[in-house]
Amino acid sequence: MNAARHIYEIYIKAPPDKVWQAIVDPEFTVQYFHRTAVESNFGQGDGYRYVMADGGTAIQGVIEEIDPGRRLLMTFQFLAHAGIDEPPSRLEWVLTPAGDATRVTLRHTDLFKSPKTWESVRMGWVEVLDGLKTLLETGEPLGTIDDPRPLGEGAEADPEGEWHRFQGIEANNGTWDWLGKPFDELSADDVERMTMSAYAAAYHWSKAARRGPENDARAAWLLSRVWVVQGNGPLALHFADRVLAVCAAADLHDFDLAYGHEARARALACLGRLDEAAEERDHAAAVPIADDEDRGIFEPDLAAEPWFGLTASVS
Repeated sequence: MNAARHIYEIYIKAPPDKVWQAIVDPEFTVQYFHRTAVESNFGQGDGYRYVMADGGTAIQGVIEEIDPGRRLLMTFQFLAHAGIDEPPSRLEWVLTPAGDATRVTLRHTDLFKSPKTWESVRMGWVEVLDGLKTLLETGEPLGTIDDPRPLGEGAEADPEGEWHRFQGIEANNGTWDWLGKPFDELSADDVERMTMSAYAAAYHWSKAARRGPENDARAAWLLSRVWVVQGNGPLALHFADRVLAVCAAADLHDFDLAYGHEARARALACLGRLDEAAEERDHAAAVPIADDEDRGIFEPDLAAEPWFGLTASVS
């Protein structure tokens, strides 16, 4: 898993040599790359920059690897917007013949320390690639798009928060890559990565844009589940109690409250406190869940192991 990156792929009805020319020729880039002209000798180790109309530098970096007509790897430092002073990331173009077309793969990676760059280029690359495709296939620049909903609308207000939100989602999903497997099939390294991923999800959600108390509750629930499958009852109970505390403080009911009681029941069962666990599981089953889809997720999860010897039926 590598959440701090952007990957895009499109097909352009043009041969690779024509696409390559459009990537390295300033007469082309000024027509689709945010009105900037690329400057470089395009040799390995050479510097490059994208120059704005006023002569200022929008992007700069160094060519690390180049295979003309096929692949270009370079560092990428974004300078166009005020307030962005972040370390270089890495940009890779890959051109692959596909019949009469070319598959263009763009990878923008190593963005872990560059949340403002991550957010600024997130939709900017969409405009660049769409502009490149339009220019090569029609001979005309894409031009200004009369779209009442600008790309990435609203995200600019909190770029770091949006970056953390994306990382939180990716870390959460990554944790489930391991939780979805039988525990005895996981290696020690898998278990360690699963645990770190759950903590990373909680950290990023604590800083995410547009977060709510339900995100805090779900992050704590994930940590409780990660620890319960490892048989660590005290830590599982600690995070289950946190779920219920968040639900109480924010007046959360329904789905999140049900899962809070479910997490606490499992942790108690893991500790061998089976009578308390059975009572807590009954509380979980009794929480009304209004949405049929949410209830369809929760009920099988409540019935699933591990229950550490607690009877499988729910009273």
